Amino acid sequence: MKSNFTHVVQLSLTKIEKNSQGKKRSHEMLREFHISRHARDKYKFEDSIFSSAGNVIFANFHASRQFAQKMNEKRNLVNYPEQAVRAGQINALGLIDEILHYVIELYREQVDNEINRKALQWLLAQFGQEEIDETLLRFIQDFPPVAVYRREMSAEEYLKSTTKEVPNRLLVIEEMALLWLANKNPAFSPFLELFNDADLEKFSKYNQIIQEFSLFFENQPPFGPKQHNLIEMLREPAIAVPHSLSGQLQYMLDNWGFILGKYLYRLLGGLDLIKEEDKMRFAFGPGPTRVTDFKGLADEPERFSPDKDWMLSLILIAKSALVWLDQLSGKYGRRITRLDQIPDEELDRLARWGFTGLWLIGIWQRSSASKKIKQYCGNPEAESSAYSLFDYKVADELGGEARSEEHTSELQSH
Repeated sequence: MKSNFTHVVQLSLTKIEKNSQGKKRSHEMLREFHISRHARDKYKFEDSIFSSAGNVIFANFHASRQFAQKMNEKRNLVNYPEQAVRAGQINALGLIDEILHYVIELYREQVDNEINRKALQWLLAQFGQEEIDETLLRFIQDFPPVAVYRREMSAEEYLKSTTKEVPNRLLVIEEMALLWLANKNPAFSPFLELFNDADLEKFSKYNQIIQEFSLFFENQPPFGPKQHNLIEMLREPAIAVPHSLSGQLQYMLDNWGFILGKYLYRLLGGLDLIKEEDKMRFAFGPGPTRVTDFKGLADEPERFSPDKDWMLSLILIAKSALVWLDQLSGKYGRRITRLDQIPDEELDRLARWGFTGLWLIGIWQRSSASKKIKQYCGNPEAESSAYSLFDYKVADELGGEARSEEHTSELQSH
């Protein structure tokens, strides 16, 4: 069975609902990683970086740098410079968590729009209303939304209310699951003080509830390229590259790139920021600048190919090699993938039409990087560009140099 992902190219992080008239209504759900009350009190982060749900929002790299600076101001970097927090790392934390939220949203859109509600009902059946509410309230108190942190409403009031028509109880269940994933991610461990769930685990049924939450998804439809259940899919990056934030971003790019939509360029930018920060810096500055000298090139003679008699009578037809071979496969009912497999009838037909030359576009060995870039941009079935070349030799999949010589002999005979 094909993955649901094969039909998804670009979907924004939205919650789709229907109103009473049956019309779809879409609203943006801002969800980035939660910061504990203790960390907010310690570092005095600006309120402007928090969404109403209490998540950190990094609108750009500058916001990540300000966040990192707040943390570094509280650290003894003179004696312990290795403790310095980098903006690229902070940006990666937020981006990984945001993409995981996005995958959950895709699951709702593509598989089951009521999955959060069903998960909550499952948990209520296992633990009862009282224990579930105690745990959710403890989460809200330890990782408060802005209104709760400012004491504008109590945790109980927040739990009973809604955010953009979605019950907060359903949002908190999802946020709690993402908090657990963050604490289980080894690459997040240097920043554990930001989202440490130790108290939540100690003073509530948090751990047991998360275990049941995972069991619930074992019996739900799988998702993603590897057809894992949703929780296993969300853990894929941390399991594949456990100790590297950049490695986890690269995993998402390589395996989920074709469904990342608007996150694609942010992910690439996040990887670039980490690479820039990881570059070696030397106190003595750059070396001397070399100025390229182009003197004498203006006198270089032109080297055009010589004119030949056949050029005057050439009537040329151009064919995109891969497209033409696919068309011929459909026409003749068999796989035609190499140049030497082109039927003689086709060459005879071109000759009868008056063509004396055949220009095959895209026969050179193409760059695999071009194919990967196209896939990252949302086309999982793309081939490399005919104008992005690895080598000036006939591509192996078209038969290579030896087969092309046979094809050239065939062409000359027609």
